Amino acid sequence: MRKQSMGTMGRCLAWLGCMMTLTPVLAFASETTAAVPAADGTSWWVWPLVLLVVTFIMGILAVLGGVGGGVLYVPIISGFFPFHLDFVRGAGLLVALSGALAAGPGLLKANLASLRLAIPVALIASTMAIVGAMVGLALPTNIVQISLGAVILGIVAIMLTAKKSELPDVKQADALSSALRITGVYFEPTSKQEINWKVHRTPIGLATFIIIGFMAGMFGLGAGWANVPVLNLMMGAPLKISVATSKFLLSITDTSAAWIYMNKGCVIPMMVVPSLIGIMLGSFVGVRILKVAKPTFIRWMVIAILSFAGVKAMTKGLGIDLF
Repeated sequence: MRKQSMGTMGRCLAWLGCMMTLTPVLAFASETTAAVPAADGTSWWVWPLVLLVVTFIMGILAVLGGVGGGVLYVPIISGFFPFHLDFVRGAGLLVALSGALAAGPGLLKANLASLRLAIPVALIASTMAIVGAMVGLALPTNIVQISLGAVILGIVAIMLTAKKSELPDVKQADALSSALRITGVYFEPTSKQEINWKVHRTPIGLATFIIIGFMAGMFGLGAGWANVPVLNLMMGAPLKISVATSKFLLSITDTSAAWIYMNKGCVIPMMVVPSLIGIMLGSFVGVRILKVAKPTFIRWMVIAILSFAGVKAMTKGLGIDLF
């Protein structure tokens, strides 16, 4: 009975989080409807419908490729849709945030997301996300667009070279992680044993999250693409703990940056609502396809799409129309 009530509470928290995300978004509807591009005579409903279809496909690819929706959303939508980059970044943060809010309660309940690991990281990353959002909105759009393309191509390089370690060998915790008591235990069903884990190189890891948080706020990408390698390879947290904690971190980091974009009026409901619906529906389908899909092929397809989108973002920022 207690497990059922905990499960119900987790689902309620997830829905409450999503509603808290959508409520302020919908409040902008009457003020920002005119901001949707319609200069070419296209009906107002066309772009939201196309956005719904594209984000549905994007949601499938995000699950199959093991990347966050925000990483695909911002470069693709900014490169191939006639929306201003500021609005795309605001929507991208809410796309990443909605997935994190939905997954957070379950990951905490399963004892995979570690609060002891997440809290010091979230404090640094969320603070820098606010700074990054303010800087990104202050810079000229073409500069941000070029930088976005460079970051996306950097993410592609990380995906090509980064390795994963299921259980990193951490012989001894460093002084900072010991002082913060960043350690834990979780049950590994594959080996049917409890895994005691700890981390090291904590000062370097926390310093790295200064950069990660700044980029998350500046480009609206979320930060799952960088969180996992740092937590897993640099700090030595087990892969499952790293993935789950990273997902939980997004609910804090992206919230901080998203409020800056909302406060500046850079959130259009006609973009955000179809994007959230499309990503979520695509994610449900992607989970089912994942059981039969070949992960290697999907990974290379995602890398190809990101490479294309990164080059497109850079050429758009430079004013070069190659494709």
